[in-house]
Amino acid sequence: MDVIYSSTHWLAVFFLLTFAFYSLCIGIKTSDTKMDNSGKEKEATALMAEAEKKMKSSQSFFGALFGGSSKMEEACDLYVRAANMYKMAKNWCAAGNAFSQAAHLHLQMQSKHDAATNFIDAGNAFKKADPQEAINCLNRAIEIYTDMGRFTIAAKHHITIAEIYETELVDIDKAIAHYEQAADYYKGEESTSSANKCLLKVATYAAQLEQYQKAIEIYEQVGTHAMDSTLLKYSAKDHFFKAALCHFCVDMLNAKLAVQKYEEMFPAFSDSRECKLLKKLLDAYEEQNVDAYTDSVKEFDTISRLDQWLTTMLLRIKKTIQDDENDLR
Repeated sequence: MDVIYSSTHWLAVFFLLTFAFYSLCIGIKTSDTKMDNSGKEKEATALMAEAEKKMKSSQSFFGALFGGSSKMEEACDLYVRAANMYKMAKNWCAAGNAFSQAAHLHLQMQSKHDAATNFIDAGNAFKKADPQEAINCLNRAIEIYTDMGRFTIAAKHHITIAEIYETELVDIDKAIAHYEQAADYYKGEESTSSANKCLLKVATYAAQLEQYQKAIEIYEQVGTHAMDSTLLKYSAKDHFFKAALCHFCVDMLNAKLAVQKYEEMFPAFSDSRECKLLKKLLDAYEEQNVDAYTDSVKEFDTISRLDQWLTTMLLRIKKTIQDDENDLR
């Protein structure tokens, strides 16, 4: 018994010591990280001060005479180094400000490409702390890229702004505007697939905001483009399905005519599960049969899972059947 007690006792002591040592290591590591970040911030602040000195000396009379532009270039490098130090310290606002300073200096030196690059870097830093300031920086970069005729790059950054409005600032109208602008730029550069991706985002939100006609036009346009492409042909049925649901949300007769039109345009649509579901839903609507409508949707969902958008549209249509039933009573 004494041996067992002794073994258990020493085992407990061993675990306690191990835990204490581990906690101490974690504490030291956390402390080191804080000190490391603090050190990087101090280094970044020193670099910012040095950059400002270079700037002031380049603006003085003698500085302008003797290598003013080279001092401005050195100041730019210092601002960028400071920004990267702030990034390492996870001080995102300070990093964004430092990149912005570098961008403005590059503009003064007519280095448009470098200025745009720094504005993008600033935007990426601000995204983590100040979404609105990130948008401001990205817009400055877009202005430069469009002025240089770099519309594909400008479109890419319009998408980034749209995503910030979607996820961070939750302003869907502004997100739509930036997706539309990106689509316009992509179309101008003959990047139809990229343009259509942006337009489908617009259609998704337009339908959610009950701007059905706008959504229908986009889904039909993208569906028509897809059905003529060997690679994209399979996706055409999804676009026509969504267009028909938008029609259905407005008017049942319009939806019926739309389904007939899509079958004539794209015969493969007739054999799709989506088309068969639409016909069942139209029949259920005409019969004012909510149960038949629900069963058809459930049957479809067991094979092809409905996403949030489809679920929302189908529930809106179902509600119109229920409302009509109540009106008849």
